[in-house]
Amino acid sequence: MAKGPEQTASDAVMSRIGQVVILQHAGDREEARDRFLALWAEIGEDGDPLHRCTLAHYLADAQDDPADELAWDLRALTAAEELTDGRPAEHESALAVRALYPSLHLNLAADYVKLGRGGAARTHLHRARTAAATLAHDSYGDGVRAAITRLELRLGEDGPGETGWWGPPRQRP
Repeated sequence: MAKGPEQTASDAVMSRIGQVVILQHAGDREEARDRFLALWAEIGEDGDPLHRCTLAHYLADAQDDPADELAWDLRALTAAEELTDGRPAEHESALAVRALYPSLHLNLAADYVKLGRGGAARTHLHRARTAAATLAHDSYGDGVRAAITRLELRLGEDGPGETGWWGPPRQRP
């Protein structure tokens, strides 16, 4: 099947995002953040929801301030919801974003932990666990589920409350 101009443009944006992700993973967060922000300016607040979701998801990880990280993760979730609300289930982008939901909620839970907001963290952690049930048993799915479990352990009964204090893990019989 031949790709139309819209699909080709979409692939080009995702490729550009991927290139910046490689830069970010190589350790150059500041340069990655600058390039992500330039891409965000191109895409715009009303751009393709898949692009905005993906870009905001990675841009959050390039932030130094936990409040900024939370803001970008919330943008990613908002864009994901635009893609999945009222769209046919077979829409490729909607399916791709559904696979991101566990990670999106996990990141939000971690953001709220950093900000000392245990209740909000637990809410998003529960949403991450629920969404993770649809993930495949592959390296991505297993990695997300393991990260959810680690954060669940940290947020156990002796985990942080609204103050963000971390105590030793509770020993269970």
